[in-house]
Amino acid sequence: MKVTTFLMFQNGDAEEAMNFYVSLFDDGKVVSVERYGPGEPGPEGTVKHALFTLAGREYMCIDSVPKHDFTFTPSMSLFVDCDSEEQIQRLYDALGEGRQALMPLGSYGFGTKFGWVNDRFGVSWQLSLA
Repeated sequence: MKVTTFLMFQNGDAEEAMNFYVSLFDDGKVVSVERYGPGEPGPEGTVKHALFTLAGREYMCIDSVPKHDFTFTPSMSLFVDCDSEEQIQRLYDALGEGRQALMPLGSYGFGTKFGWVNDRFGVSWQLSLA
C-alpha cells in the first residue's frame, strides 16, 4: 500500500504550481505529465494527471475540470523539515512571496525557526528548522 498527496488545482494552475514547487527543491523532479487533448472533457493542454517528486516523496496533481466551491485549506499543510537557516529563509521567501503569512518566520518555542504560509496557489506550507 502507498499513500500519495494529491493536489487538485482550479483555473489551470496545476502545471505552473508543480514546476514552481520542483524548482524550490534540489531533488525536485517532474516525473510525468498527461494533458487533455482535443475533444476531451478538460480544456486542451491542461493537466489531466501529473506526478512529481519533492525531497524524495511523490505528489500528484490535476487541473480540475468542474469548478468547485472549495479550494485548498490551511487545515492540511505540506510540512518541510529544513536543514539550515538559509534553506528555511529561501523557502519561506519563495512560497510566501506576495502572500499573507499564517505565522511569520520566527521562534515560537518549539524549534529554532518556524513559518507557515499559503503560497500563491493556495497550498499551505509549514516550514521548520529544529
